[in-house]
Amino acid sequence: MKINWGTGIVIAFALFMSFILFFVFRVQSDRKYDNELVVEDYYKQERILQDQLNRQENAVSLQHQVKINSTEAGVEIEFPAEFDTAKIKGKVFLYRPSNQKLDIEKPISISASNLLIPKSDLVGGRWNITVDWEYEGKGYLNKKEVTVY
Repeated sequence: MKINWGTGIVIAFALFMSFILFFVFRVQSDRKYDNELVVEDYYKQERILQDQLNRQENAVSLQHQVKINSTEAGVEIEFPAEFDTAKIKGKVFLYRPSNQKLDIEKPISISASNLLIPKSDLVGGRWNITVDWEYEGKGYLNKKEVTVY
């Protein structure tokens, strides 16, 4: 059977389309290339932005700031010493930009002025840490990017 130039172009075009479609389906079905949103409920997060800004302003206006540091033992969050630790309520959210499955949310439960998140709970790399806390009815929000080694 002799193939003319028109048939050759159609065959080449069909092979090229098959090649592209193969990789499109492969990427869409492979968990390694998971296309996830930055946050699950993006629009709900957008609506509460003003409240977050007010909480951040409250945190910045404190005389002694909350300190978030990466140490050998893990991530240490130090609250102002003049605050009564029994009245501090809230949560710590550790957001892993590269993998949503590694995100951690912990309630604040402290007896001293600091909270330690053990290194064994964390994978090495970059973490965005958000401390959303309340003291005597006033809300505060601290954010920091930390690298764990």
